[in-house]
Amino acid sequence: MTIDPEAVGSTSEPARRRWDGKDAILYALGVGAGSLDPVDELAFTTENTDGVDQQVLPTMAVVIGLAGSGALSRVGSFDPAMLVHGEQAIELLGPLPVTGEVETVGEITGIWDKGSGAVIESASTSTDTATGRPLFRSRSAVFVRGEGGFGGDRGPSGPRNVPPERDPDHVVAYPTRSDQALLYRLSGDRNPLHSDPSFAARGGFPKPILHGLCTYGFTGRALLHTLCASDPARFRSMEGRFSSPVFPGETLTVRMWVVGDGEAVFQTCGDDGRVVLDAGRHTFTS
Repeated sequence: MTIDPEAVGSTSEPARRRWDGKDAILYALGVGAGSLDPVDELAFTTENTDGVDQQVLPTMAVVIGLAGSGALSRVGSFDPAMLVHGEQAIELLGPLPVTGEVETVGEITGIWDKGSGAVIESASTSTDTATGRPLFRSRSAVFVRGEGGFGGDRGPSGPRNVPPERDPDHVVAYPTRSDQALLYRLSGDRNPLHSDPSFAARGGFPKPILHGLCTYGFTGRALLHTLCASDPARFRSMEGRFSSPVFPGETLTVRMWVVGDGEAVFQTCGDDGRVVLDAGRHTFTS
């Protein structure tokens, strides 16, 4: 056992991340923007179209906020091939600027013993260096297979954000490309689990899998365009649990249930109907 459960409360050093319009476009393309009809998402995929001001997809916050992932170095060492993303949440305090810089501090908020593995939870706040104000907050959990059994608490469990027992109010399907992971990784997540077949095999996968945060970005696009009228200023928060790996080339189908004023729950499914992003909740300005 190489994970130290006493690392809860440890924080990362402040880390800065700067981005510009090119980064925003690359991220948008990495999560499929413009793949169905290039004209429909020009605000996110170009900077020089007459009458269209460039905007940033809200879920790019998960890429910018990766600067706070240094807190994971406080928990000990483990085989990165055994790590999979478990949960992700973001809360935006305003739309992301096309060009900007944040300083992010991450904190380990929980380490749970699931028997077959360990869950490491973390949270971070990203502050706009130009204004000194928080721009967004993130929460995430990763599951490290083979690192459980240390006698710790199993942590919280039980169903969350369960869809109503009725047909969804909205259904959106987006195809992914066979090279989607190779494109998405250019936004910063170079984990070879998503590009190297031999590394993926060490993790028990027949071939490289799609980044969970790429699935998250595809889902965020569906929520943005369907529930926020494509306006990033209306996109407030998004959370979900990764329940099954996705392989590049699958079509992702997002099912949404509006459950209150400015609140919806959602699920994202793969080609065969299995749920790949579960326990989803999205808040927005209605």
